[in-house]
Amino acid sequence: MTETLDIKITKTTHSRLAETDFDNLPFGKTFSDHMFVADYADGEWKNLQVIPYGEIGLSPAISALHYGQAFFEGLKAYKHADGKVTIFRPDKNAIRFNKSAERLCMPTLPEEIFLQSMAAVVDIDRDWVPSKANHALYIRPFMFATDPYLGVTPSATYKYMVLAGPVGPYFSKTLRVKIETYYTRAAEGGMGFAKAAGNYGSSMLPARKAAEEGFDQLIWTDAKEHKYIEEMGAANAMFLLDGKLITAEAKDTILDGVTRDTVIALAKEWGIPVETRKVSVAEIIKGAKNGKLTDAFGAGTAATIASVGSISVDGEEYFLSDPKTREFSQKVLKTLDAVKYGNAPDTYGWNYLVS
Repeated sequence: MTETLDIKITKTTHSRLAETDFDNLPFGKTFSDHMFVADYADGEWKNLQVIPYGEIGLSPAISALHYGQAFFEGLKAYKHADGKVTIFRPDKNAIRFNKSAERLCMPTLPEEIFLQSMAAVVDIDRDWVPSKANHALYIRPFMFATDPYLGVTPSATYKYMVLAGPVGPYFSKTLRVKIETYYTRAAEGGMGFAKAAGNYGSSMLPARKAAEEGFDQLIWTDAKEHKYIEEMGAANAMFLLDGKLITAEAKDTILDGVTRDTVIALAKEWGIPVETRKVSVAEIIKGAKNGKLTDAFGAGTAATIASVGSISVDGEEYFLSDPKTREFSQKVLKTLDAVKYGNAPDTYGWNYLVS
């Protein structure tokens, strides 16, 4: 049995709950009353505590600000009709969290700290978990280097933190996406599989350029030839082509998405053939032209299931069917919501109960 950690809890003297408009929740801009903080020094994690949400003091020389030793994860907690609160598949995020840490030469975090730190924040702030459909409490665990030293070497000290905040849908419309054939998100041998802060920083300029052209998201392609689809800016790209669920293999350039893994598990359960392999731009465009591409969507924690309405490449735009008529992605979304909100049996054991 997992040992219960000694987490010091300091409650806020003023809750902001009553001041929060739960009918207007721009993603990632509202935070709950508390956060978790822990320090890594002398080879161990220490000072585990939940404290009121607020600013923290840091040296301007910390390694994270100069050399990019920083990464994060993203999860969601859901409120069930009976009042229970669960976090969706945090064990998968714990594994990916430590893969990111290892790639960035940072210390791994014991799974019990990862799980219990989030549970502690969600439990004390359970009134912040929305009860509305398509809403959840977004959880952001992250780690960054704290040595005040201007030297290109791994830090010896780190800080691990957990923030949380209520959110509504990340995307409120069907996506118009552009296949990126110039800029590169990640290259083989790099850290595309990690949720490193730098990965997202490098994506902002091409994403802004695409937005100026009227697109909602980019679909990234391989760095070498730009012939193969990798992932979207905020989700894994998934396609139903000729009756098969097709998505890029999760390798060193592609994030091993938790929602992606969940969709694959459901597809296999429903008897739908699944192929994780190189997905060429040419075959997707051909499928869009001949009607064999019957579904396309992004799968991610924030995005959940985000329908793609059109795909553009080299100045040509290809329109897909109305998302409401797409049997597969609609069934996935309905099934996931039912499990997450406790309205269907959790046969896979995906929901982590917050005590």
